[in-house]
Amino acid sequence: MNNNERLYKISEISDIAKVNKTKVWRYIRDNNISERSMKGNAKLYSEHTKDVIIKAFSSESVHLATETKADTSRILLEQIDVLKGELERKNDQLDKMQSLLDQQQQLNLSTNRQNEKLLDTTTNNTPSQDDSPSQSDDTDVLKPTDGNSKGVENETPKKGLFGWLRR
Repeated sequence: MNNNERLYKISEISDIAKVNKTKVWRYIRDNNISERSMKGNAKLYSEHTKDVIIKAFSSESVHLATETKADTSRILLEQIDVLKGELERKNDQLDKMQSLLDQQQQLNLSTNRQNEKLLDTTTNNTPSQDDSPSQSDDTDVLKPTDGNSKGVENETPKKGLFGWLRR
């Protein structure tokens, strides 16, 4: 071991590489990289090992960034296609609704015309026996009946939500 060679802990390498310590530890474990020496429980790695790890993470991050951009653009294009399809379906639905509304207005107009014709024909005809009110109908509301001949109303006690308070 060279005395003037600087040794690095995993935490120092992760700070330089700007990644999590766990990622550095996993990279070392997965690639079977051995430590140069130990200082207490901390494993120390050489300058060369540090450079290899940093290079691996920098090239990986560039590759991941490029891959992420490609994936993102692909996903966005797929979403645009889906939204275009939904927009076309909604436009079709709006067209159908508009035609149904037009049909409804035409039906209402023809029904109103038919009703006006029926009213015109019934008012122009002489009233038949079925159309005239019966002369012997005793349901005139202005005439007093047996129960209210004096014009006095029978008041019933008000019962409601707070009727129990009035006692």
